[in-house]
Amino acid sequence: MKLREAFARTVRCYPNKTAIITDSGRSFTYATLDERSTRLANALHHRIGDGRCAVLAHNGHPAVESMLANNKRGVGTAQLSNRAAVSELERMVETGSARALLFDDANAETALELLDRVGFEVAIHAGERDIDHDLVESYETVVSDADHSPVQSVGDECGILYTSGTTSAPKAVTFDQEQLWYGAIQVVMEHGIDETDTALCTTPWYHMVTTDAWIYPHLVAGATIVLHTSFDPTEALSLIEEHNVSGLLAVPTQLKALIPVQQERAFDVDSLGYIRTGGSIVTEDLVADTTEHLTDQVYNTYGMTEAGPDLTFAHPSVQEDHPGTIGKESFSWEIRVVETAPLDEHPDPEATVDAGERGEIIARGPGMSDGYIDNPEAEAKSYFDGWLRTRDVATVDEDDYLYIVDRVDNMIVSGGENVYPTEVETALESHPDVEEVCVFGLNDDQWGQVVTAVVVTDTDLTAEQLDEYCLETESLADFKRPREYAVTSDPLARSDTGTVVRSRLVEKHFPDR
Repeated sequence: MKLREAFARTVRCYPNKTAIITDSGRSFTYATLDERSTRLANALHHRIGDGRCAVLAHNGHPAVESMLANNKRGVGTAQLSNRAAVSELERMVETGSARALLFDDANAETALELLDRVGFEVAIHAGERDIDHDLVESYETVVSDADHSPVQSVGDECGILYTSGTTSAPKAVTFDQEQLWYGAIQVVMEHGIDETDTALCTTPWYHMVTTDAWIYPHLVAGATIVLHTSFDPTEALSLIEEHNVSGLLAVPTQLKALIPVQQERAFDVDSLGYIRTGGSIVTEDLVADTTEHLTDQVYNTYGMTEAGPDLTFAHPSVQEDHPGTIGKESFSWEIRVVETAPLDEHPDPEATVDAGERGEIIARGPGMSDGYIDNPEAEAKSYFDGWLRTRDVATVDEDDYLYIVDRVDNMIVSGGENVYPTEVETALESHPDVEEVCVFGLNDDQWGQVVTAVVVTDTDLTAEQLDEYCLETESLADFKRPREYAVTSDPLARSDTGTVVRSRLVEKHFPDR
């Protein structure tokens, strides 16, 4: 099935049901959302034919309407990050060959600068601000003036999504209507989503996890989505209380921000039936705190942009007996943990590891993307023989539950020994004065790489004290002990999905390396 067909089914079944609610209080039924997205689709077709439209916006009805409109056109939406620099956005737009730009008030300055750099044919502004630019049209005028006749579809594209760029420049990934339908219906199955649900959308809409693990599943099921423009823990909890939200998608950093506010303010969150999380390590302590203050139904998930919404999920019922697990393969995926291979070689799909051993996760399924736009070198490294290489190192226990250990491309080779940063980070994080840690390798003439740690603390903890602590820690072999430290009070640099961006830490703390 195609996503536009799935949405049409929802409109037929639930035309008068509320589809989306904005945090400003505006609401749209499925029939209204269908009409508005049809008008926008026809307006775009009239202006750019089969050209792609890039969208630079916060969570709001224009973002959702643009996704649906471009699905109806059969042309992928280029989903731009509102946290990216203009130069990065310029590369993303050019890679995605976007001919139109839709933007909102919050991103107006960036959009205007982008318009001066890129030869867009069309620009549409959604918002109340006065925009002085000859190319820019009013979103509401464009929608209201457009035809409401059936949309002329020119293909089956669905989205152009961009990888997070934590280890390299963001790569553009294309998906068609059927691939993302598989992802959306998979999430519906994971959570049992139906038309009675109300979901809070507080993660950025343009990320894969929000797009296909949250927005599309709820639209397919006929549920209601409350759109939180930009994450704020107090506002998020207030929206949960106000709208009797039943489901929440939140990355670990957001959960850590929500919990102390809930402790202090005690919002009524009894309606919250479950939380879906992932994107970075979900610790036992975080699950325990979330259970105490928000809900005991915490789903830990694991995935990557290239794979759609997720590859695996851990039901709340398995968390106690298998703490830290990312669960097992989800409904439309085959997962294998195989012997790791160098980054310039493909892993052997038949070389599966035994329980307790480390290996790399590879995956295949009908929701998998086909590759990258204009990046054949990266594509050849990630896609092989129908498999997707994740570069994530994992172990499998005796019950076949998966646990992420680290990443192949994070592995440090020091003096011929392999060191995975996660085990060093775990040892350092056990120090009572340490708040956060990131470990990576720095090039070294003698050792190849030296184990290096950036440690966040609000005390006067020193590198010498940390080194002494590692020497006394039985869980860490001496060759894995960091030889260089940066001790700081500044939080670790993270992407907006909560992933630590190692390259920024190197630039900041070790600029000469």
